[in-house]
Amino acid sequence: MENENVTHIEIDGKDIYLIGTAHVSSQSAEEAGRVIDEIRPDSICVELDDDRIENIKDPDKWKNTDIITVIKQKKAMYLLVSLILSSYQKRLAKSFGVSVGGEMLVGINKAQETGAVLTAADRPIRTTFTRIWRKMSGKGKIKLLTGLFSALLDDETISEEEMEQLKQKDILESAMGEMAQQFPELKRYLVDERDAFLAEKIRTSPGKTIVAIVGAAHVHGITEILTSGSPVDINELSSQPEKKPLAKLAGWVIPLLVLIMFAVTYLKDPSSFGTQMLRWVIYNGTFSAAAVLLAGGNIISALTAFIAAPITSLNPLLAAGWFAGLVQAKIAPPKVADFESVTDDITTLKGFYGNKLLKVLVVAAAGNIGSTIGTFAAGIGLFSSLFD
Repeated sequence: MENENVTHIEIDGKDIYLIGTAHVSSQSAEEAGRVIDEIRPDSICVELDDDRIENIKDPDKWKNTDIITVIKQKKAMYLLVSLILSSYQKRLAKSFGVSVGGEMLVGINKAQETGAVLTAADRPIRTTFTRIWRKMSGKGKIKLLTGLFSALLDDETISEEEMEQLKQKDILESAMGEMAQQFPELKRYLVDERDAFLAEKIRTSPGKTIVAIVGAAHVHGITEILTSGSPVDINELSSQPEKKPLAKLAGWVIPLLVLIMFAVTYLKDPSSFGTQMLRWVIYNGTFSAAAVLLAGGNIISALTAFIAAPITSLNPLLAAGWFAGLVQAKIAPPKVADFESVTDDITTLKGFYGNKLLKVLVVAAAGNIGSTIGTFAAGIGLFSSLFD
């Protein structure tokens, strides 16, 4: 078929049609429907995982999220980053008067209408985030966080014509080349690995004729992988790597060093031991509590952080922010309205501090950051005292 946004690949006796789309473009959604109607495929692959398919089918489902469970399962930061990304995409979609992922919904609905097999071809987003965070260098992590918040605060508008131009392969490949230079680690996990994952899921979808609806940024990579016949280890790409040995070790070494310094202080000068213990409590507690208050937490959450920080900073399995976040959620639990407006509220200072869901997540993160700063401040003071 003649269409510059559709790539046809013949491999292993199958006809595969890749539809390159812009995820917030109304033209992309219409185009996806036309191609499926014309080809009548046996399988329809969408650039979503199972959870995101359910979220698109039932957009109100996530409003039932139990925020307390999120904190207990240590997913607060993951949810916050997801909200930042969703907010940015939703803002673009809103300016065009379309819904986010409209072309994916078209693919889901067409599968139901035609009886085609629906394949969730993308890797779970949490797996992608985990691989990025645990495999990237410290410098790469800073760049990633800076980029996320820059995208969140960027109010530059883009026309739908410009969005459609992003689907042109020469412009797209140029953009990917620039991205590779600035954020090589990010591109590897966010684009290259997912290209391989998507390619393998598409290749192994049932039937002879397959239509895959994917973001334009992935078309070139998927095409190269499919036509090269390169083997893809989808199990490895699906794995969540363990924390780096050094990071695991640091989590226990720092508390151990602090305890050793306390022991040496006591043996060297018992009279100063109490002073150093008090400094440890005040530094840890004050920094953590102050961070919670700056995040908009209530006084009881801040007091919780103050009490918890000196203890949790000596135990890698606990974190002061978790306790502060749980208390914040108990005292001021998020309402349905907070879930409904969260992607809009996250872009303004007033909305950010007024949304109870965001407040819980940021309080949890701030409490941990404050406790970490307090640990290093108190640790430096404790180390210096050994030589006085």
